[in-house]
Amino acid sequence: MKLKTGIRIFLLAMPVFFFYSCQKDHINATVENPLLKIPKGFPSVEWPSDNAFTQERWELGKKLFFDPILSKDSSISCASCHLPSLAFSDDQPTSTGAFNRPGTRNAPTLGNVAYQPYYLREGSVPTLEMQVLVPIQEQNEFAHNIVDIAEELKAIKTYVDLSKSAYNREPDAFVITRAIATFERTLISGNSAYDQFLNGNETALSESQKRGMDLFFSEKTNCSQCHSGFNLTNYNFENNGLYETYLDIGRERITNNPDDNGRFKIPSLRNIELTGPYMHDGSISTLETVIEHYNSGGKSHHNKSPFIKELNLSPQQKEDMVEFLISLTDYSFCNNPVFSY
Repeated sequence: MKLKTGIRIFLLAMPVFFFYSCQKDHINATVENPLLKIPKGFPSVEWPSDNAFTQERWELGKKLFFDPILSKDSSISCASCHLPSLAFSDDQPTSTGAFNRPGTRNAPTLGNVAYQPYYLREGSVPTLEMQVLVPIQEQNEFAHNIVDIAEELKAIKTYVDLSKSAYNREPDAFVITRAIATFERTLISGNSAYDQFLNGNETALSESQKRGMDLFFSEKTNCSQCHSGFNLTNYNFENNGLYETYLDIGRERITNNPDDNGRFKIPSLRNIELTGPYMHDGSISTLETVIEHYNSGGKSHHNKSPFIKELNLSPQQKEDMVEFLISLTDYSFCNNPVFSY
């Protein structure tokens, strides 16, 4: 779920005590439940001590995730912009909010969101529970108020029963944010062809994909300088030379530091075949065009990452790079009926 205008007001106005417990010591969940199974090579998911996993919390969170009651005009839900079949992203440059209001940023995938150290494209929100509030109050998203939503839920017996079962209390802001976060923490994706290859299946990748993988991790492209680790991101903030002048100033809107102009959190590349259009504003429509952007070295900007440079890739190399990116698609995740409604 994306950041729109007003996040700074939201952060200043939100009572600190409401979120404090979410930032305390974490506990590791067990793996007895299939929803908590961790792919080989992935670290365990850490769960907040006040929001440990239970099936009841997960079921409540899933129901809320797919319910348009969260939006002021009951027109959209979380799943409207984060479709399971598209790795919990959508296929629009920017998503349409309540009252048909236009969005300003591209919807990112929620796959492996449990591992993110901070949220939104400028990293302004420290916990997943806090992040849930952002689209609720943003005027270009749900345009709603969580207190009003809680009152609506209290009038629905199913939600009252689920809430009491999950958190031993009626629906309120605490319940709504934590239940949705519980559902989202189980959206783990780690069974792509690339993962199968890493885990010993040498036939999982085509020859073109293997060449593309070698290029991706080479000093020639420097892709892995930013897209590293099991989730193919180091979560740093970088400017990739998309524009000479940024209408969306990125991390600078939080830090007020000109050195952060046009810097955005580096996204995971997992399931990237399904999550286009690309970039923070959805301005690039295809993977081929993404590769062309990086091959060109991007546009001049004083904050552009030193790793973004002209690559001089051949047509075959560009094709191989695209094929490697396609190998990062986890179809078992995107087609898992457990995550659909």
